[in-house]
Amino acid sequence: MSALLPTYARSGLSFARGEGAFLFTEAGERYLDFSSGIAVTALGHAHPHLVEALTAQAQKVWHVSNLHEIGGQERLGQRLCDATFADRVFFTNSGAEAVEASIKCARRYHFANGAPERYRLVTFEGAFHGRTLATIAAGGQAKHLEGFGPPAEGFDQVATFDIDAVEAAIGDETAGVLLEPIMGEGGMREVPYRFLQDLRALCDEKGLLLVLDEVQSGVGRTGRFYAHEWAEITPDIMASAKGLGGGFPVGACLTTEAVGQAMVPGTHGSTFGGNPLAMAVGNAVLDVVLEPGFLEDVAQMGLRLKQQLAGIADEHSEIIAEVRGQGLMMGLKCKRPNAELIAALRERGMLTVPAGDNVVRLLPPLIVGEAEIDLASRAIDGACAALKSRATEHA
Repeated sequence: MSALLPTYARSGLSFARGEGAFLFTEAGERYLDFSSGIAVTALGHAHPHLVEALTAQAQKVWHVSNLHEIGGQERLGQRLCDATFADRVFFTNSGAEAVEASIKCARRYHFANGAPERYRLVTFEGAFHGRTLATIAAGGQAKHLEGFGPPAEGFDQVATFDIDAVEAAIGDETAGVLLEPIMGEGGMREVPYRFLQDLRALCDEKGLLLVLDEVQSGVGRTGRFYAHEWAEITPDIMASAKGLGGGFPVGACLTTEAVGQAMVPGTHGSTFGGNPLAMAVGNAVLDVVLEPGFLEDVAQMGLRLKQQLAGIADEHSEIIAEVRGQGLMMGLKCKRPNAELIAALRERGMLTVPAGDNVVRLLPPLIVGEAEIDLASRAIDGACAALKSRATEHA
């Protein structure tokens, strides 16, 4: 019996090493990794620049606590601000912590500006913001809330991307609106650009804060540094993580100056957040992702993948109902249980990730090339053909 809590339905696979877009078992079996640790290993496995940065820092200092200045933290924070809307950054270890910090920032902003009653956030059904008590309440999904007592207060959910529905949910206690530009766990549902633009205007009109959860969609995943850039808007607060550390635990809460100045000493903290090891890797990730032409290449590879998936969906319409997503954050809405397609792909040496609404997520590393995308397409085509054949045999 394992000593670990049984909180995961594990695949049974165990990997000894990785290289680029591939993982290898102890026995040497090779798997094409189109899960990227759920959008985490943005630069693939064992990227030489990340390995060098982590190794060099490990020989200097690992941890000093945030009671002291950390040079790598100052550098990464400034680089994130220079590349985004933000003026201030708080570093965390995970996406859930980044969202928690974002929620606290939104509440604290109104408190500091004389409106402590404004603490509630409008959120959206089907969202996923993390596994802490506050973030499962923000997500509002029954399967995540069950068994953990009354949900944390302060979240009002709306069902659709309808600006009138959002406005109807706003009250005297509303602090802002929290959402993902692309709902990853929620089925790779894209939020329409027009809705994001209307939401930005509504928040400005009502004196509310727009809080974006870009934990999964950020750091180049869609072909822009952050997905909201496609809609040509900016948030007031944004949570980032996953790809930001390329596999090392790094998260960040980014804010405007107006929001950031409300977070005075003692209002928030983290023992490990922003430690020297994490910052060395985070800076190495940005060295690559912000290199001229890198995001354009991601967008091109995303377009190639989307076009090939569209052809597969047409060929196997009995299996795939819809292709969703953007860039290298794609999803296949299935007509059969998504677990069947995931298993069939694993049999063909390809790793994917399930999502809500019976979707299979495809999250290759951002360094993926044409050869790997073509290999993935052949595996998906073969897996769909196999599922159709099995269905015919059992008919």
